[in-house]
Parts: sequence; C-alpha cells; structure tokens
Amino acid sequence: MLYVHASSGAKVARLAAAADDGVPVSVAVTLVDALVLARSQFHHSMNYRSVTVHGRARLVTDAAERATALAAVVDHVAPGRAAESRPGDRQELAATAVLRLPLEQAVLKQRTGMPKDDEPDLALPHWAGLLPVRTTFGAPEPAPELADPAPPAHLTGYRRP
Repeated sequence: MLYVHASSGAKVARLAAAADDGVPVSVAVTLVDALVLARSQFHHSMNYRSVTVHGRARLVTDAAERATALAAVVDHVAPGRAAESRPGDRQELAATAVLRLPLEQAVLKQRTGMPKDDEPDLALPHWAGLLPVRTTFGAPEPAPELADPAPPAHLTGYRRP
C-alpha cells in the first residue's frame, strides 16, 4: 500500500470520500541522479529513477490506520521523528485526508550510464560525461526558543538511505 496525505478539502480527497470504490489516481515520483552531457546536443539526457503507480485510492477512515499512516509518513522523512513530536490534534486531523493506494500497478523507468554519442562525434573536442546531482542535508539548526538546542539523536548525522 502507498499512503499519501492531502488537505481534506483537496479535490482528490473529496472525490475519494464520495466514491465507494475509490477514485482513479496516478502518483509519480522522479529522482534525477545526473545530467548526461554528450558531445552532441541531441544526445544530452539525464540519469534518473522514476516510478508511477496507478490505481484506485480510497479514503482512510479508520482512526488507528490513519494515525499509523501519518506516523509512518513522518518517520519516512526522518526516522524516529514521530515519537519525538506531537501527533495531529482534532482540528489538524480534520484538515488532513489520508488516501490508501494498493500497489497493484506500478511502472519503474530509469536511465543510467554515460552519454551515447554517435561514432563520428567521438572525435569531437567537446567534453562529455556526467554531472552528478546530489541532495545533502546540513547540520540541524535549532529554533531560537528551544530550552535545549541539542538536536535529538535521529537528526545528528541525518542521511537518507
């Protein structure tokens, strides 16, 4: 299952709430790993990983499943953070919809490797190769009103797998 959250006023949430069998959705995520620079402009590209999930999303109405899903979203972003923060209150939860999408139809696309220049272009004097794209996290910056500005262990040296 893929759980996503949205405003309870969002069109997809309203449609899911009104449909007994869910609402058709498509969810796509793409990560760019490198710019691929070829000798020829025509062969420039990107190395990437992309997944698209298609299916019928249903509104999660069970309170325990909603709480578990929302905590999982928080912990996915920063493992251990759900236990170190306040869960949503009644008003916040009323403003938040959680949708459940079975992972029955998913498509992965990716491109890896170096540029694929045409044979005659290999003798050209133009540089070709990869320009890697990296997302990194810096040191935690505490809010000014904190009594203890030391970051919790789950944020010290934070890295995504």
